[in-house]
Amino acid sequence: MPHRIRAARTAQRDAVRAITAHGLAHPLTLTLLVVASTAAARAWDRGHRVADTHPSPAPGQDARSGC
Repeated sequence: MPHRIRAARTAQRDAVRAITAHGLAHPLTLTLLVVASTAAARAWDRGHRVADTHPSPAPGQDARSGC
């Protein structure tokens, strides 16, 4: 079910953006971190590997460029 992976990636990206914009202790950031961890747990429970949610960057690609 690729939609679980897509949901986990989107939730993670949203949480990272909130951290950047508001800081780690902001209530919105904390809520989005809960959403991201829940989405990742659901993907894991469905049998997806961590590498499915967090693929390795392509050779020569900066790992930080994905966010």
